[in-house]
Amino acid sequence: MHGAGQAGLTYWAPNINIFRDPRWGRGQETSGEDPAVAAAYSLEYVTGFQGEQGKEGRIRLSACCKHYTAYDMEKWEGFSRYTFNAKVNAQDLEDTYQPPFKTCIQEARASCLMCAYNQVNGVPMCARKDLLQKTRDEWGFQGYITSDCDAVAIIHENQTYTTSDEDSIAIVLKAGMDLNCGSFLVRHTKSAVEKGKVQEQDIDRALLNLFSVQLRLGIFDKPKNNQLGPNNVCMKEHRELAAEAVRQGAVLLKNDNSFLPLKRSEVKHVAIIGPSANDAYAMGGDYTGVPCNPITFLKGIQAYAAQTTFAAGCKDVSCNSTDLFGEAIEAAKRADIVVVVAGLNLTEEREDFDRVSLLLPGNQMGLIHSVASVAKKPLVLVLLGGGPVDVSFAKHDPRIASILWLGYPGEVGGQVLPEILFGEYNPGGKLAMTWYPESFTAIPMTDMNMRPDPSRGYPGRTYRFYTGDVVYGFGYGLSYSKYSYSILSAPKKISVSHSSVQNVISRKPAYTNRDGLDFVKAEDIASCEALIFSVHIAVSNHGDIDGSNAVLLFSRSKSSVPGFPIKQLVGFERVHTAAGSTTNVEIPVDPCKHMSAANTEGKRVLLLGAHVLTVGDEEFELLIET
Repeated sequence: MHGAGQAGLTYWAPNINIFRDPRWGRGQETSGEDPAVAAAYSLEYVTGFQGEQGKEGRIRLSACCKHYTAYDMEKWEGFSRYTFNAKVNAQDLEDTYQPPFKTCIQEARASCLMCAYNQVNGVPMCARKDLLQKTRDEWGFQGYITSDCDAVAIIHENQTYTTSDEDSIAIVLKAGMDLNCGSFLVRHTKSAVEKGKVQEQDIDRALLNLFSVQLRLGIFDKPKNNQLGPNNVCMKEHRELAAEAVRQGAVLLKNDNSFLPLKRSEVKHVAIIGPSANDAYAMGGDYTGVPCNPITFLKGIQAYAAQTTFAAGCKDVSCNSTDLFGEAIEAAKRADIVVVVAGLNLTEEREDFDRVSLLLPGNQMGLIHSVASVAKKPLVLVLLGGGPVDVSFAKHDPRIASILWLGYPGEVGGQVLPEILFGEYNPGGKLAMTWYPESFTAIPMTDMNMRPDPSRGYPGRTYRFYTGDVVYGFGYGLSYSKYSYSILSAPKKISVSHSSVQNVISRKPAYTNRDGLDFVKAEDIASCEALIFSVHIAVSNHGDIDGSNAVLLFSRSKSSVPGFPIKQLVGFERVHTAAGSTTNVEIPVDPCKHMSAANTEGKRVLLLGAHVLTVGDEEFELLIET
């Protein structure tokens, strides 16, 4: 796009906010609810985007981690992202909201950071000098800070935090913001200077940060002759990469009696039902580009079955009418296999639009029941959408044999669906988000607390703290193969040494809290790097199909400590294992980063004593001592 004169070299991505609430319309843009996953995602994304940085800090493209910080709501019951004050305690800020941004800056070395619309504890995020400067002073950020679009204008106009436009400009520039998305600074900075609210050095600092990134991008260098252009778009390897992303991202949620995979020799007639089954647009999520020759599900299935019948069943995804049910029922009666494509699209979830319900939209559930009641065999339910859906009815209905979640599969979604249905690809994806029941919608979206509070009936959020029922849990996902895991080796104990001279003098090995539990502050550990250890795991495929699956390694403390996670992900790796064989994999674990949690003061602490590492059903006990 740049070589064709259609774009610059700076991009405002990735979105690394935590998918805190299942109704969030932009949760689909993120990597899920887990801060460790979001941090790992930011590292891979930014490094892949910017390239390996040499001593001059040269970058191919400029990536921008957004939206800093605690941004995860669009519109809900009169609350808006433009004026919302996110009340976040120090504990949640440290171990949920900030880790992805810290990794993005400190390890990935992103060249841009975007400050969010919302306030954090009463102060507009682009005016939070303490949090913006923390990225430079503590995390070593070298780059520019941009506002989200019109996020400076709203400080006076919508949030009434300042008394004038000029005051808004002064407060964000002095806080450390360098660039405003929109025309606000263009229109009002001169006036702010003339009134003495903004000084020349404030502007110089912003320009230095902006031009330094342009220099690192080589924008002022002589033009290169090997620039990429239109001929490098829509190439075969790009479509294959897109297809592999869909394959690895597909999550099999239900598969009664090994109904899938289907045998092509036994399936002559497939009915594919649902408004999204023949709609290429529905397969793209928020911020989707123009697809290259998209393949719909109908077109994909036609390449596998001798006869294929399509019936929309609903006029659109909102499915507010049952007028088209009859056609879908007739199609289902005649077919050998029925595939229903249901779920969400951008009319249900998107930027500036949150959901109010976790149930399937409109009459979609009724359509599925109607079709299931006449089909010759139990049907296959394919779900689209970026957010979780309460499909408890389908989970427990024997007339629905299999449930497959594809997210937003993009231009090659129609190619990959039949590959999975007919066993050419063995699904092995895992959910990156808890699928909550509809009852969760009674909880206000505005409650930013991650930890449960039984005194007010608050169940907490995400798998790390949530104490309620789930439809499907974080990390859940089936396969056509049965896998088992065995921890081959890991340390039985690790010893933590202190860097604090005071502790050495007083011979206090650790701190003790009210409950008599010992812990050590991460900042007092002499060398966190020295504590990193490896867990060697054997992954066995007991099925008759080769497959790759995501191996998730969790940790939990054997002491049940209020405010500490129920469990947390400490490492993950995707592993390919041939049918009937075993593959060994090594997962590194950083205790300071992944086994710690924040205390109420917002300090990371590592609990001493027994911890349990788990992978699948396998458990391994590890002692942390001083």
